[in-house]
Amino acid sequence: MISYSHPEEAVSLIKSNHRVFVHGSAATPTALLYALAARKNELRNVEIVSITTLGPMPLVEQDCHKAFFMNSLFVSENVRKSANSEYGGYVPIFLSEIGHLFRQNILKLDVALIQVSEPDAHGFCSLGTSVDVAKPAIETARIIIAQVNKQMPRTHGDSQIHLSKFAAAIHVDAPLPEVDYGLKLSEIEQKIGENIAELIEDRSTLQMGIGAIPDAVLNSLKHHKDLGIHTEMFSNGVLELLKSGAITNAYKKKHPGKIVSAFTVGTKQLYDTIHDNPEFSFHEAAYVNDTAVIRKNPKVVSINSCVEMDLTGQVCADSIGRYQYSGVGGQMDFMRGASLSVGGKPIMALNSTTKKGASKIVPFLKEGAGVVTTRAHMQYVVTEYGVVNLYGKNLRQRAYELMKIAHPDHRENLEKAIVERFGSLVYPFR
Repeated sequence: MISYSHPEEAVSLIKSNHRVFVHGSAATPTALLYALAARKNELRNVEIVSITTLGPMPLVEQDCHKAFFMNSLFVSENVRKSANSEYGGYVPIFLSEIGHLFRQNILKLDVALIQVSEPDAHGFCSLGTSVDVAKPAIETARIIIAQVNKQMPRTHGDSQIHLSKFAAAIHVDAPLPEVDYGLKLSEIEQKIGENIAELIEDRSTLQMGIGAIPDAVLNSLKHHKDLGIHTEMFSNGVLELLKSGAITNAYKKKHPGKIVSAFTVGTKQLYDTIHDNPEFSFHEAAYVNDTAVIRKNPKVVSINSCVEMDLTGQVCADSIGRYQYSGVGGQMDFMRGASLSVGGKPIMALNSTTKKGASKIVPFLKEGAGVVTTRAHMQYVVTEYGVVNLYGKNLRQRAYELMKIAHPDHRENLEKAIVERFGSLVYPFR
């Protein structure tokens, strides 16, 4: 390993026509990204691949278009404009399969830019907050350039990398990006959380994403007993539930006694809590999101959200019409894993309307919208107006069930769409 004082020296190893992986979420190596962007006049055709990144993304600025192409595996806010332009792209892929793209050389990596903890006495650093797809990236990239951060927590699990693997490294002492949705819960989100909590039994194993609805669910579970966590990611909402004693992980079949995740993002309180804490175990997404692993836990409850849902149960979660908003991620991995778990419950949660008052339950998805979760996978759907279970119901029955939990202002128009599509015949069964 060559240690550099200046990030510009470290990124000098990157050449034109390289494919470069960028570590994501709270582990986004911002100092290295700015140094790489500074080489925009000398580099050409450098492909950047990443999942969610946090903070500024200088590589997608207009003056960097000739040097860098952002090929997103999940579209985060800071690359959204780029992903929907000629200077960027989006690869629809399950989070659990991104590692296969690297290992099978479908996306052969030349360089991996990562952010890690300081080395321990044996020279091992930790991938910290994000093991997810960084693990297969560091195993396959020819060149690894590390941003060693004094403030990156050291996490347990499968997150270790020896400093001898680094072709170059810089040292920083910088706070990680922070996100906190718990402070912004609305009455609607709290009601959705309460509705979901009623579906969750004691000894369930939970998967939830980040955002207001997952945090609202966790806020409503403090009187539950012996809950477990096996999730693609988690945020601060888990901490208060852990303090309440509701989470024990005692009845999980995989990694009993531990919270299992692929990555995390939250506040400094969260990062301090996971630091060198064996109660948390971080692994790559190919393992955490494997349905064969997920289903081995009892009563898996998968809580996900979406942009819109049609009356048959088709879910658009990654785009607004043709506009690429986010990505496939791990939604299908866990929806399927929960449905295969004994006593499991796959749940799709959504506000009944958008911020502008449009219904999120619609007769048809917008033109160009991507179907992330198919109607064949859909079971429980929750809004602030209640809970329905679509499993085993035909298309017409599903439509009427979804109409029940749509916003009252839109139910009349939805019923008109149902009659137009399916007719007005009343079936002789429920």
